[in-house]
Amino acid sequence: MPPADTGASVTDRAAASPQSSTDSPSPSAAATDPESDKLRPGGPGYRRMSFALFAAGVATFALLYSTQALLPAISADLNVAPDQASWTVSAATFGLALGVIPLSALSERFGRRTMMTASLTVAAVIALLVPFAPSLGTLIALRAVQGLALAGLPASAMAFLAEEVRAKALVAAIGLFVAGNSIGGMSGRIVTGWVAQAWGWRAALGAVGVLAVVCAVAFRLLVPRARHFVARSVGPRALARTLGGHLADPLLRRLYAIGALFMTVFGAVYTVIGYRLVAEPFNLPQGIVGSIFVVYLVGTVSSAAAGKLVGRVGRRGALYLAVGTTTVGLLFTLASSVGAVLAGLILITAGFFAGHAVASSSVSRTAKTARAQASALYQCAYYIGSSLGGALGAAAFHSAGWSGTVLLGLAAMVGAAGITLYATRKASAERRLLHLQKAA
Repeated sequence: MPPADTGASVTDRAAASPQSSTDSPSPSAAATDPESDKLRPGGPGYRRMSFALFAAGVATFALLYSTQALLPAISADLNVAPDQASWTVSAATFGLALGVIPLSALSERFGRRTMMTASLTVAAVIALLVPFAPSLGTLIALRAVQGLALAGLPASAMAFLAEEVRAKALVAAIGLFVAGNSIGGMSGRIVTGWVAQAWGWRAALGAVGVLAVVCAVAFRLLVPRARHFVARSVGPRALARTLGGHLADPLLRRLYAIGALFMTVFGAVYTVIGYRLVAEPFNLPQGIVGSIFVVYLVGTVSSAAAGKLVGRVGRRGALYLAVGTTTVGLLFTLASSVGAVLAGLILITAGFFAGHAVASSSVSRTAKTARAQASALYQCAYYIGSSLGGALGAAAFHSAGWSGTVLLGLAAMVGAAGITLYATRKASAERRLLHLQKAA
């Protein structure tokens, strides 16, 4: 039985077996160019597909982190501690972490378009219910289900693009989807901050819910029909065997751990930073605190530059620089100056996105087979790190203030540096052994 495939690495098989359609080119042209009937820039359907996936990306991350900028307001209104309120974020990311592998596997049977539509619809409906949650427990439960629903989007979207878009245009198409993710994550936090300042946190979550509904409708109206999807069933045993094979690879395990540790820092910092900035000595209003998330744009630049950085200093060198940048940023945030804290957030964001870009791309490069499952496992570890970072960072803040959160982040970076150092020494030892064998 062939390895199970949850759908993220399907470019080759989609290109090798395109299905015919009513607007396909002539058989002779198709035989010459197997990608001739796929979507391409300037061709019919490409722009609609791009806007549809952009809308899906905006909705996904606007919903996933919708309560993060509102945690101080939620704590004050519901009279709960930061570590309790933080679960409104961690529950959503944990739900996504749990659901990403099984839901991406289901997309193999029911289709990427169907899975993405269902995920967005369910998540948007829940978003309209979230503002009316009568208690913290209900709010956390709704957010967990919402995160689980959103889990059907990431791998399905990547697989849809790989199957329907020409290989030469695939990087640009995926880039637009990722841009939607970052814009959704940033704008969702900014909008909720300003709306909460004027009308309260429930109205802010309602605004995000309306945005999600608009994006879901736009996605359904714009997304073209899949013409290259081939349904197949993925058995639990085959899936478990494939996942077990990836987890048995020590290099992949290290990459999963590094991704989780970087996300632990990021989740902790951005979950707790609002509490720090609304309190003494800063006393910033909720709208300004929400606007702090514009720093995310730095991550767009640093992740794009990660490829060039790897070309100059190698993957492990890039990881060392990412760890160092994040560590310096954490130390900067200990200052009592808004400027220093902002500089620290910029460094943390740049270091995180660079480290994440290097680790995630290394997973695809390392896995020789079933890259979809390898990437899905990385996403699972990544969002587990986000969940733990948010929960543990808030608990540390509740117990020891901002210095406790920073200490947690520093410990995570020591772990990431230690894993990278181990890999460096192992690679050096292997090179020395190879040199001795050649000399003998």
